[in-house]
Parts: sequence; C-alpha cells; structure tokens
Amino acid sequence: MIGLRKIGIIGAMPEEINAVIKLLTNRSEETIGKRTYYSGFIDGIATVVVFSRWGKVAAATTVTTLIQQYGITELIFTGVAGAINPLLNIGDVVLGDRLIQHDMDARPLMEQYEIPLLGKIFFETDKKQSEEIAISITEMLESKNMIPIFTKEALDNFNIKAPKLYGGDIASGDQFFSDNNQKENLHSKLPSVLCVEMEGAAAAQVCFEYGIPFRIVRIISDVANENSHLDFPLFIKDIASKYTFEIIRRMYSVFSGQRL
Repeated sequence: MIGLRKIGIIGAMPEEINAVIKLLTNRSEETIGKRTYYSGFIDGIATVVVFSRWGKVAAATTVTTLIQQYGITELIFTGVAGAINPLLNIGDVVLGDRLIQHDMDARPLMEQYEIPLLGKIFFETDKKQSEEIAISITEMLESKNMIPIFTKEALDNFNIKAPKLYGGDIASGDQFFSDNNQKENLHSKLPSVLCVEMEGAAAAQVCFEYGIPFRIVRIISDVANENSHLDFPLFIKDIASKYTFEIIRRMYSVFSGQRL
C-alpha cells in the first residue's frame, strides 16, 4: 500500500466504469444515493470507482460523496466528449488544462461564465500531475500499441487512424450538442475550448472548493453536430470503454513507478 493516497475515479458511462472495476483488487461495494461505489486497490493504491450519471448536478453530488464519505485525496474523471475545435477527430484524447461551465450566465450581476461567490471562470487542473500521465497516454495512442487493444474493424468503423493527445480547455454544461449552430456558437464565444461534455467543470468546482487535485480526461466520440447521436452506443462499447481501461491502467503504472 502507498501512504494515505486515495484516488477517486469517476466515469460518465457505466460501460467505462465496468471496465475499470476489473482492475480493482480486494474489491467491495456500497450503494449511496443511487450510485454504487467500488472500493479496492489498483497497483497497491487505494481507489474508489463510481459511475456519476449524467449532468453537472449528478457529477457534483458524486464527487462530494467521494470526498466526504470516502476521503479521496485526488480525482480522475474520464468519459467521452464532443469536439468543438475543428482540429480534433473521433478517437483523439483531451487532457483538460482548464474547465469552464459554458451554461453559467449571471449577467449583469457578474461576468458571463463566472461562478458566483468564487470569482472564477476557469478551474485549473494540476499541471505537474497532467504531465506525469501525458507521455503514457501518447504512447497508448501509437499504432503499434492500439492494435492489441482494438480490432481493426472497430477502428475502421469510426475512421480512427492516427489519434492524438491534446491538452487544453474543456467546457461543461447541461446540454447535448447535436447541431452545428450550437457548436459554432460556443466556439465563437470560447475559442480556446477543445471539446464539450456535461460533467467535468462541475466536478472541478467541487474539487477546487475542497482543495482536491483533479484530472479530466475525455475521449472524442463525435464532432458535436447533427450526427452526434449516430452509433454512440457502439462507440462506447467498442472504443470508449477500452480506451478508459487502458488509460487508467497506464496512469497507475506511472503512479506506482512501474512504467509499461
């Protein structure tokens, strides 16, 4: 066992969490607030894994429980996202630098996107911790390492040829982006944002308020347009769940000093 370190892992899809649960040893489970929390160890590090459900409230509730009930010392949030920046393609991975709630707007009382009482627009991830895992994620995305993880058919189905890791801003809000107007409107207002999802910035806010370091890792499942809903379940099953498993496995190899 390694010190008092305790990592919380949250996934936005149950299929992703089911994959990560398989990494736990000495596993136990407990249900709180309609969520099942799986506790155990990965590479000797105490870990709690849970499916957050969708949306900002669900994410904030889950993170709060992890902190208050389980005493986590850091958080990893992983899941899928829609690309906002045109450089991104399906299968790319975004490691969040800053998180913003794109649907927060209390004007004229305060600036658009500013979180009331905190005076913050962006929540920053820990750069040193992100740098620790960026190399291992990049290595995973190399073609020689992708072949054992995915079938060629699965990669071809989603035209995944040379996926890349990007670091940058992620926007969260209680909206599913399903047309180009939504996408272009957000990109024009927040040009630094790479992708959009529904939970990360809420989790980031809770971590900020409790002083807990966090990482947000998102897999690009669509390009946030009219075709966003097409084959989404298949992407989760054949691509996202395996991405998540491998990303977490490689993260822990870095944490435990056993680089793959």
